[in-house]
Amino acid sequence: MSSIKGVPESEPLTISTSPVQDTAMDMILLEIRVMDSTICTIAAKTKSIGLDIAGFQARVTGLEQRMTKMVDHFKTIPDRDQELLHLRSMLIDLEERSLRDNVHFFGFPEQSEGTDVQDFFQSILPTIPGLTFDPPVGISEGRSSGTTTARQRHLPRQIITCLLRHGQARRLIMVARAHGPY
Repeated sequence: MSSIKGVPESEPLTISTSPVQDTAMDMILLEIRVMDSTICTIAAKTKSIGLDIAGFQARVTGLEQRMTKMVDHFKTIPDRDQELLHLRSMLIDLEERSLRDNVHFFGFPEQSEGTDVQDFFQSILPTIPGLTFDPPVGISEGRSSGTTTARQRHLPRQIITCLLRHGQARRLIMVARAHGPY
């Protein structure tokens, strides 16, 4: 071996330790290995928890989307309520309109209308003084009405006719009110 100038050549460097120091070193190495194993376990558990959290986030996102759809659905309910109210009022109006052209006649003797109520009234109505129709009166249907108790008391039943034109029904009622019974 060569020596450096001015520095005496020495023996190779060796570290001598005592048995107590060797045992302490072994204990430290063992603790490091245990800590390393614990750290690996913690890392694995952390990764597992991270996967669980990701799964929960996906479920929460799905629930949020469903909740948003439900909220949007419930926002339309007041609109549906308004639509339902509008449809009900239209139905009532249509029912009232269908009954508006019905005219009730009282006092005709029983069975005077014969078998055809429409022909009977188309022949009777033009004979009423002060009542003219242009175009001629149109009757869509006619029927006798009344209860069995009215028939048992020998009272004539009312005859209900439905005129085709609303104006004709109003005109007939106005003339009947002005002139009284015929």
